[in-house]
Amino acid sequence: MKILLICPESRKKGLGNESIFTSMPVYKLLLNSFFKPNLTALTLAVLTPKEHVVHIIDDTVEIINFDEKYDLVGITIMTTTANRGYELADEFRRRNTSVVIGGWHASVLPEEAKQHADSVVIGEAENLWPELLKDFSKAKLKPFYKQTEKVDLGLVPPITNIRKSIKYGSFPDGIEATRGCSIGCKFCCTTNKPLYQEFRTRPINNIIEEINYLPSKFFVFIDSSLMFNPSFSKQLFRELKNFNKKFYMLGNIHDFEKDDELLKLAADAGLMQINLGLESPDQIAIDSISKKTNNVKSYASTIKKIHDYGIGVLGYFMFGFDTDTLETFDKTLNFANNIKLDLTNFMVLTPYPGTPVYSQFEKEDRIITKDWSKYDLDNVVFKPKNMTPEILQSETKRIAKEYYSSVNIMKRILRSTKIGFYPFLSTTALNLITSRWARNF
Repeated sequence: MKILLICPESRKKGLGNESIFTSMPVYKLLLNSFFKPNLTALTLAVLTPKEHVVHIIDDTVEIINFDEKYDLVGITIMTTTANRGYELADEFRRRNTSVVIGGWHASVLPEEAKQHADSVVIGEAENLWPELLKDFSKAKLKPFYKQTEKVDLGLVPPITNIRKSIKYGSFPDGIEATRGCSIGCKFCCTTNKPLYQEFRTRPINNIIEEINYLPSKFFVFIDSSLMFNPSFSKQLFRELKNFNKKFYMLGNIHDFEKDDELLKLAADAGLMQINLGLESPDQIAIDSISKKTNNVKSYASTIKKIHDYGIGVLGYFMFGFDTDTLETFDKTLNFANNIKLDLTNFMVLTPYPGTPVYSQFEKEDRIITKDWSKYDLDNVVFKPKNMTPEILQSETKRIAKEYYSSVNIMKRILRSTKIGFYPFLSTTALNLITSRWARNF
């Protein structure tokens, strides 16, 4: 069979042969690919039996030729890419090509996804994909395939030369070392039952094999947090020490509060920036979303410690919690500056389907729109408790613009020279790129 796997782009619309850079500005392309490299299509390609031919398209940077004939099209959607994914699926089905849709959004709203697909994959796809292909080849495709047991990551082969299947690919390359999260933040789709939440690790030799194959010096661990199993992380970092690679990763700030050995090993392994979900300067807000690992009082001292090991820090803050008031915005801006972050992302709380926040807001009739393309952490899609949606939107924009003023950017860049060469390069590049986003937010 000839199979096409697509990673849709949320802001792209229309089915014509538009230029790859017309759907969104270049700075948004960079931000989108930098922070969210997609490995799903690559993993499915690795798991596809060799007798089939697999093509992969990243809709962010490539043009889809609908006239090319495929036996089966697979589309992976997140909430923000669902509308685009459905648009592509409908066009292929109009041309009598069978379509399978999977991903987080399809897993929590399978009946919705089924309106645009011949079959829907619910949950992790690694065990289901080979079964689905066998059924399809026998003309016995089921309407739904549901994964009920956790996937053994040790049985998933490493992604190596299959990365060449993407024409442009994402920069930097993404690596998955672990999967799942045990914290259970109320707003996060990755950590909530029944999908994906149980923390698991991949065999270190498989991870090292993938990293060794990467042509670039830079890569990013896409894990929700690499540090839930410190002994695993330390062994992985020891293995990485002599690779001369530089990487980014997401983590939880409490992982670094007391474990200096973990920090040193991470720095020696090549960690040049850690991205931390700080969420709010208000401990009451942190507690309200069940982020039980975060202690606001230790943020500043822990960030200083991370800097002392030559590692840059990006902090994520979110506006719109039920505890937030008008004073929260300036308080957050001042807090982000005072704890000396190298880069900050200010986001709007987004109630993704399948999360406790979504269930709460829907029950309270606070969801404004179900236009999934607006569920992008930039747009307000619900009624906040202590302000209007318009104020939440405008104040988030105001804070982002002020944080990314030319003067503030220069202060952060100059300060980063004391951390190290690579954190300085990263801080400079990402501040300049993100400032374009903030001005057009």
